[in-house]
Amino acid sequence: MRRRLKQDQGLTLVELAVAVLVLSIGSIAALRATDQSRVVIGGSETRSFAQIAARNRAEELKLLGPSANLPSSVTLGGQTFELEQDNETTAGGFVKSTITAKSQRGGALYIVYLPFNR
Repeated sequence: MRRRLKQDQGLTLVELAVAVLVLSIGSIAALRATDQSRVVIGGSETRSFAQIAARNRAEELKLLGPSANLPSSVTLGGQTFELEQDNETTAGGFVKSTITAKSQRGGALYIVYLPFNR
C-alpha cells in the first residue's frame, strides 16, 4: 500500500481557481444559448402571420389565375405585410409563382405551381 503524504491532501488555490473559471465559462455559455432561443421564439408570431399571408395569396392565385390583379399589401394580426409575386413559366407548362410576404419584423416565402391556361 502506498502511504499518502501530508501535502497530497486537499485542493490548492490554483486548482480551485481553475474550477471556478470552468464553471463560469459554462454558465456564460448556457445564458447565451437561453438568450438566443428567446430571440428566435420572439419572432415566431410574425413569421406565422407572414406564412399565412403568403398561403392566402397562393390560394387567391389558384382561384383567379397567375395574372390576377391583387392588392400588394394585406393586414394580419395588426401587422401590414407587403406581398410580392414573381411568375416564371416552367418547361412542363405550369407557372411557378414565388410569393414573398414581408413586414418590418419578418417575412416568409411560398412557392406554388399553377396551371398556365387560366
